[in-house]
Amino acid sequence: MSIVLIAGGTGLIGTQLSKLLSEQGFEVRQLSRNPSPDALYPTYAWDVDKGTIDTKALENVDYIINLAGAGIADKPWTQVRKRLIIDSRVKSNQLLKRQILAMPQKPKAFVSSAAVGYYGDNPSEQWVNEEAAPGKGFLPESCIAWEASIRSLNETGLRVVGLRVGIVLSTKGGALPKLLEPMKFGTAPYFGSGKTWYPWIHIDDLCRMFMFALQDEDMQGFFNAVAPNPTRNLELIKTASKTFAPRAINIPAPTFALRLVLGELADAILTGVRASSAKIQKEGFDFDYPQLEAALQNLKDTK
Repeated sequence: MSIVLIAGGTGLIGTQLSKLLSEQGFEVRQLSRNPSPDALYPTYAWDVDKGTIDTKALENVDYIINLAGAGIADKPWTQVRKRLIIDSRVKSNQLLKRQILAMPQKPKAFVSSAAVGYYGDNPSEQWVNEEAAPGKGFLPESCIAWEASIRSLNETGLRVVGLRVGIVLSTKGGALPKLLEPMKFGTAPYFGSGKTWYPWIHIDDLCRMFMFALQDEDMQGFFNAVAPNPTRNLELIKTASKTFAPRAINIPAPTFALRLVLGELADAILTGVRASSAKIQKEGFDFDYPQLEAALQNLKDTK
């Protein structure tokens, strides 16, 4: 039985991924600030700020997945919060790298989450692939530092994969419940012009993609973890309201109002690109939910 260690395994993606891996016959361990060795998935202590980790978590591990990082849209982007967003990602990779280098028997692969925020904003119809240059602003800057820390894991000799994750669709957390909240009161607001690209992915497809990255021995480097059919913000809101709240009325949330309330954090909502999934598909990955309407309907049916 192969052993997978997941850092950040108690979050939205990690919880679902742990379940999927376990169902597929993997032994799952997790790293957390709150250890619980007797939990469903044994959880071992680590502290990214202090640079410490319970080395028992690494014994006989075959694969390591790093999902750790402070939430991008959880709090306003003060200078302190910006530093935390970057450090929580970079330092976690640095800590895992040090531990891997010290291991007598190294894992087969290291897979880390990254983000399509790397590309910044491009409202055009242009498809954006993994060869594109990074954009401008805090999101791309944070992703550049994040990806540099992922690339540094190549020095361990492991096969290293980074998945640039788009907007994860799930009813259990992330962006979708926040988008659906005002629909309970009859309104379905879209943001600015509604033309911002939203490269999305169903959480089940994303978790399957992480597992695919573990098992495909030829896969390395960075891949867009997005569905084949990204949509613009207005279309996402219309489809979500049609699925979850048919009577809700689409109304614009003006850009200036969002920036007034959220400050620079509004960039997380008002910027996006038409990110391409062609590279991961060429690698052999098949999506269960390539179309937005079917993805949202599934989430509603399984809520």
